[in-house]
Amino acid sequence: MKVLLLSQVFYPDVVAVAQYLTDLGVSLSAAGHEVTVLCSRRGYDNPANEFPRDETWNGVKIRRVPVWGLGKKSKIRRVISAASFFLSSFSLLILMPRQDVVVVVPPPPLLSVMAAFFVRLRGGRLLFWNMDLNPDEAIAAGWIKPDSLQARLLGAAFEYSLRVSSRIVVLDRFMKDRIVAKGVPEDKVHIVPVWSLDQAIYYDVEGRESFRRHLGVEKKFVVMYSGNHSPLHPLDTVLQAALRLRDDLGIAFVFVGGGSEFIRVKAFADDHDLPNVICAPYQPLERLAGSLSAADLQVVLLGNSFVGIVHPCKIYNILAIGARFLYIGPEESHVTDLQKEDGIAEMGRFVRHGDVDQVVDIIAQLASDFASGVSSRPRRPDVLDRFSQKSLVPSMIELIVATGKAQ
Repeated sequence: MKVLLLSQVFYPDVVAVAQYLTDLGVSLSAAGHEVTVLCSRRGYDNPANEFPRDETWNGVKIRRVPVWGLGKKSKIRRVISAASFFLSSFSLLILMPRQDVVVVVPPPPLLSVMAAFFVRLRGGRLLFWNMDLNPDEAIAAGWIKPDSLQARLLGAAFEYSLRVSSRIVVLDRFMKDRIVAKGVPEDKVHIVPVWSLDQAIYYDVEGRESFRRHLGVEKKFVVMYSGNHSPLHPLDTVLQAALRLRDDLGIAFVFVGGGSEFIRVKAFADDHDLPNVICAPYQPLERLAGSLSAADLQVVLLGNSFVGIVHPCKIYNILAIGARFLYIGPEESHVTDLQKEDGIAEMGRFVRHGDVDQVVDIIAQLASDFASGVSSRPRRPDVLDRFSQKSLVPSMIELIVATGKAQ
């Protein structure tokens, strides 16, 4: 079966979507399918990283298109970069032969429309893999007004993509509810969460100590936020907690990753002269287990307006290493669903945005236990195996194969 993966990111990019698509592409190829990827030549978070135009890697044929690498410092820069990817990929896609299945993963938002147009023109089937919903995300973030022409056009384009899609994959029940509310038949929408990265993510004792030494926090209680720093995951409550705990020399707040809000974290630490805040860039996949294991408390964030629009993907790797986590967000969400499950409840604590007092109390108590020699790492429950790569990638492949056979 010929399968095209259409997304802005793929290997060797290190953002989460790239890692999940890479797992899927390699597994599809290993299962005997002919896999082609169409993606950007530039790194998503760091456009200075430029990758080869064409290569075959682990049986996957990768075709990368040129993109204007303007970065993410402003919305207009992001829009121009996304538009350049859309135009470059469209000019290449229109010349490609028919594919049995096209799997599309936005952003940019109009990528799904391009995929829908391609299957209408060439034939084949479309599987729309939604890792976030747009224009719902842009409206919830306040980037566009809900009654604006832009919102109406993007909404119409998104709904057209949903209609053309043979199958739609979402990540949780809240996403499914939003899609079904747009008039999509319920049996067309499938929930498949993203997975922990089985081969790369585990509790890494040596990597933990190495990363902690590198940051100079060997003997400190480490609170970590790792991943994309964006307005969708508000950091204000964590930063205010760091400000209040600035004089506790036994606690360090470590921010690892990138994104538009990463610069704001650095600025906040500089403006308030916070010695307890440390920033580090995205870690390559081979060092990700060590960096995640270096934390004594991982932070998971979700903005109040984004339930069912974005998905807290980082939770799976945190669970995979058996780490304690602090979830800051709305009470009704996928994370709180997980926290109700046996074995996971003891791993996580829930706090609403703005409740800095409770965050400080939780961190201070856990840090006190840490200083007394009490382990901050709970037992990893067996229930987490169902969120593993070995469990969920086959589910995605099964849906893709069924999509292709339905022709």
